[in-house]
Amino acid sequence: MSNKWVYLSRSAKEELTETLGHEPEMQEMKDIMGGKGAGLATMTAADIPVPPAFTITTDACIEYMEEGEFPPGMWEQTLEALEDIEEQTGKEFGNPENPLLLSVRSGARVSMPGMMDTVLNLGLNDETLEGLAELTDDEWFAYDAYRRFITMFADVVIGLDRQDFEELLTEIKQEEGVKRDFEVSLQGLKELVEDYKELYQEKTGEPFPTDPHEQLRRSIEAVFDSWNIPRARAYREYNDIPHDWGTGVNVQTMVFGNMGEDSGTGVAFTRNPATGEKELWGDFLDNAQGEDVVAGIRTPMDIQKLQEFMPDVYDEFIKVTQHLEEFYQDMQDVEFTIERGTLWMLQTRTGKRTAKAAVKIAVDMANEGLIDRETAIMRVDADDVDQLMHPYFDPDAKTSAREEGQLIATGLDASPGAGTGKAVFDADRAQDMAAEGEDVILVRPETAPDDVPGMLASQGVVTQHGGATSHAAVVARGSNLPCVAGCEDIRVDVDRAQFTVPETGRVVKEGDVISIDGGSGEVFWGAIQTLEVEYEEQENLVELLTWADDIRELGVRTNADYGHDARQARNFGAEGIGLARTEHMFFDERARDAVVRMIMAESDEERKAALKEMLPIQESDFEKVFEAMDGLPVIMRLIDPPMHEFLPPREELIEEVARLKCEAPDSDKLAEKEKMLEVVNALWETNPMMGLRGCRAGLMYEGLTEMQTRAYFQAACRCAKRGIEVHPEIMIPLVGHVNELKLEREKLERVAQEVMEEEGVEVEHMFGTMIEVPRAALTAKEIAEYADFFSFGTNDLTQMTYGYSRDDAEGKFLLQYVEGIPTGEVDARGNPIRNQILPFNPFQRLDEEGVGRLVHTCVQEGRAAKPDLEIGICGEHGGEPNSIDFCHRVGLDYVSCSPFRVPVARLSAAQATLRHREEE
Repeated sequence: MSNKWVYLSRSAKEELTETLGHEPEMQEMKDIMGGKGAGLATMTAADIPVPPAFTITTDACIEYMEEGEFPPGMWEQTLEALEDIEEQTGKEFGNPENPLLLSVRSGARVSMPGMMDTVLNLGLNDETLEGLAELTDDEWFAYDAYRRFITMFADVVIGLDRQDFEELLTEIKQEEGVKRDFEVSLQGLKELVEDYKELYQEKTGEPFPTDPHEQLRRSIEAVFDSWNIPRARAYREYNDIPHDWGTGVNVQTMVFGNMGEDSGTGVAFTRNPATGEKELWGDFLDNAQGEDVVAGIRTPMDIQKLQEFMPDVYDEFIKVTQHLEEFYQDMQDVEFTIERGTLWMLQTRTGKRTAKAAVKIAVDMANEGLIDRETAIMRVDADDVDQLMHPYFDPDAKTSAREEGQLIATGLDASPGAGTGKAVFDADRAQDMAAEGEDVILVRPETAPDDVPGMLASQGVVTQHGGATSHAAVVARGSNLPCVAGCEDIRVDVDRAQFTVPETGRVVKEGDVISIDGGSGEVFWGAIQTLEVEYEEQENLVELLTWADDIRELGVRTNADYGHDARQARNFGAEGIGLARTEHMFFDERARDAVVRMIMAESDEERKAALKEMLPIQESDFEKVFEAMDGLPVIMRLIDPPMHEFLPPREELIEEVARLKCEAPDSDKLAEKEKMLEVVNALWETNPMMGLRGCRAGLMYEGLTEMQTRAYFQAACRCAKRGIEVHPEIMIPLVGHVNELKLEREKLERVAQEVMEEEGVEVEHMFGTMIEVPRAALTAKEIAEYADFFSFGTNDLTQMTYGYSRDDAEGKFLLQYVEGIPTGEVDARGNPIRNQILPFNPFQRLDEEGVGRLVHTCVQEGRAAKPDLEIGICGEHGGEPNSIDFCHRVGLDYVSCSPFRVPVARLSAAQATLRHREEE
């Protein structure tokens, strides 16, 4: 039995049931048919008006990519499905008297708006053109459809430059003295079609293909090929979409929105994708085809205007979109065409949305009873929460900019957010400048899919043309980029790399700094001050995370070194501090001089004197942290970095000493610097990250960690006497052998007891260790005997497991390890062939196979030795969703991350609970 490659929309559910042996779930349909194909099938089954269609599967695309040709039987199944479409419509493909015209569209299992290719009006040639003109009684319309088809076929299928054809259209409009496409005369269109065919033959060396079946075959190949074009690959890489999924191909009967005043086309969302408000939102163009809306060629009207033009169609449209949202239980992004007063739905898919909208829609739908709270939690991506925690323009600074005349122009508020950068007018240039560390704003007449890599590298996007559902707007919202679209106040000149504002005469050139507010559609000259996010004001996010707290099993703590950081983290929902890095206090100007004297001390007395100066500073900082975390645990990590980090760099000292020997050979400053250089040389290590640091420094520098412990317990006791509930935990870092922990703990326990006796207060406390050396993970049974808790320092654990120095690796080779090392060769489609070493950066996402195995072993052995052992993680991985999922699976008690990642961790921990609850 041959494979099933093609499914008719009208019978896809029944056919899939037969193929799978059970009624397909929606995700199964998307996997097989792609999201667009699944949408067509479900809409057709629900009796929604959908032009007859069929879908070629994603598996067919995968086979095509592997073999370079259609899989056996696919073309024959395509022709059979085409016959069914002919029967449904009463038209015949290629028949000059009653022609059937088709669209060929891509459709991956997840939405990739504008990333792949589409061909419309397929089936037209000189003969069917006449038939179409006669059937519609509109010769102008027929020629307009034909010239559009030639342009798209040449662009998408052959790869010619679309702009060459657009220039011919512009010349005709200039000759006739008109501005809009639909104002071109019939004679002008006839001349244009001939010009297009001549240009095609000139560029390709062959006449424009007139066989409709050849047109169809080559268009299907082109859509398959578009899965691997650069913009599609860049989009998938940015959104973590696998490259081996392939795309479905949807072949659908053409309906036309450019057949007069009772026709039109549009794109709409069932809720506002920018804000999440429950309102129909989108664009409508009368007497136009869908490409005019998506490409931003004409600036459309608000979808509500449809009610004025065609009230009956609008009412039907409202009923259809409400039905679709209720059926899919999510906001829908729909494309539609009205042909002579008849509504046709061309597509429905889950709509891309901003982070703010994602949270609001999930919370609102749960409160409306459309979905439950668990579904709402799973529906919000952790990155959405992260994006909501970023700064925004200071309202006062923005008002001042307006008052000072810095408001350049206003367009459509296509994607909210604030962005500042240098104006750039070319997508490749934007990528290059961003790679050099420049913040850029991409400014274009309108964006095309090829601009996506440049958009993703930018801080925001401005387009002169296009609406809220134009390509630029859709991509920007999906990527959480601020975007101002349809900014008709400006005139973009790409060739001169500038835009002008005709009303004021202002010129903005490449490199000039501008600021854009995608939430208001405003473009400003210069930079505008930004402010930190006000978490409390985000009521929907607060509500969602409250639901998450009721579900998650992992605790969420924060990495905070100062009182203000701790307060902020607690405000974000942190349940304690998992890492307070005491060495950060050593860099404080108040302690700097004492720290240097402590390191350079030549006697115990000098060292003790310096430590005595440092103690009250540490104690004061610890008190502020305890105050902020009243009632919650606080883990203080003893000093971790090598001592030389607190002194000037060795190279700088060598240069300064050499200079002073020449300029001031008898100065006290030279003697001071020579002494410091002598100490730095004594401390200098070939590999300092594996040298005298962490617990080793505590063991070798008498009094250092004792001072820290004394300051910590003094702060705890004094806060306790003031009525503050304290839960101190002391973490001894970089333990590799149990004896290191044993000696340090015994020494520091004595200090803790001394302080509590002096202060007359007994506080419950814990001593534990940071697991960041592989040997410690492998000897957890022995180490657990002297530890009340383990906390994984996965940054160092990753460094030591891989043998990578993070600072060196990320700058020299790690990026290429992840992206792939170039071979200098290209594949059959011209894409560079790369040898990928790593699937992701292990310093950003926990490596489960290597580092994770050490973590798992450590947890098992530690808990076997001490069942009540508290275990958490405090590396950067503690705020990364995939790593949090792993922490849930291996049974950690908590994760700890930076304050602004706390909300992300709260949501991710709840999602891990739900995900694995379903598996169990």
